[in-house]
Amino acid sequence: MAKKKKRLEFSVGNYVVYPKHGVGRIVELETKEFAGSVLELYVIRFEKERMTLRVPTNKAIDSGMRRLSNQVTVEQAFTTLKGRARVKRTMWSRRAQEYEAKINSGSLVLIAEVVRDLHRKDDQPEQSYSERQIYEAALGRLARELAAVQKIDEAEAVGKLESVLLAA
Repeated sequence: MAKKKKRLEFSVGNYVVYPKHGVGRIVELETKEFAGSVLELYVIRFEKERMTLRVPTNKAIDSGMRRLSNQVTVEQAFTTLKGRARVKRTMWSRRAQEYEAKINSGSLVLIAEVVRDLHRKDDQPEQSYSERQIYEAALGRLARELAAVQKIDEAEAVGKLESVLLAA
């Protein structure tokens, strides 16, 4: 009985987005034996966080892991950034939870919403420490994916995003 080799969704060298950690690169495909069964794992390296994550190949899609966004999605994110900030009049703790959920969703457009809503222009009131932390987390996540998609460095991506925000 020959075991049929299934086609893998991602390959070594691919950049992928893992919802809770952002953009990483698959550095190897690893096979480990756990409790008598063999498990194939994607080994993903997140340079910015200096972290390595192992994801079972059969659970990758279910975990929300995806390829980098395409140009259409990037354009939707830019359109979102140009939109009007929507800040609800609810307690900060509830809004913070919603922002964290959007950032951890892995959706480029939802992350762009957080960046848009928390962005402060120079003439606007100062952000609280926790607002600033969430804003910077969202901006960093957005910039890393934009940099990977457009093959530019992260600082250049942040510059592009900030110029779109200031022009809005």
